[in-house]
Amino acid sequence: MESMKRHLIVGAIIGVAVLFAAGAIYAGTQYADVIKMDNPAYKEHTKGIVEFSHKKHSVEYGVTCGECHHDADHKPLELKEGDDVQGCIECHKKPGEKPKGKDAPKLSKKEALEYHAEAIHENCKGCHREYDKKNKTKKAPTTCTKCHPKNK
Repeated sequence: MESMKRHLIVGAIIGVAVLFAAGAIYAGTQYADVIKMDNPAYKEHTKGIVEFSHKKHSVEYGVTCGECHHDADHKPLELKEGDDVQGCIECHKKPGEKPKGKDAPKLSKKEALEYHAEAIHENCKGCHREYDKKNKTKKAPTTCTKCHPKNK
């Protein structure tokens, strides 16, 4: 009887420890709700830093992870909360926007998407335009000032 009581107590202690460990792991791998789209690769930002809300996009708008996070062939990644993901700049390595102006080199779309800002703008603005068209609205921002806050 004493042995059985001891086994129950040990089992209960292990069960509680597992629950605490699982909770800590889950809490430690949650993504931040708001991400400042700030990257140290940029020497100087000319526009305000965009603050992207995961919660608003995933919960309110039903956007899946793969709609932003994709592989080299632009196929959606199958992600779940807690998975490691690379920042956009890991693949879109050139900081800033593609060169502009009459003397700027003519770039293919693939070459333009090597630029970090071009890739982000392409992804966000494209999705926002689709949303607006599908929902017959103009609520999803597609201009600079709607996403980039005014610099103070």
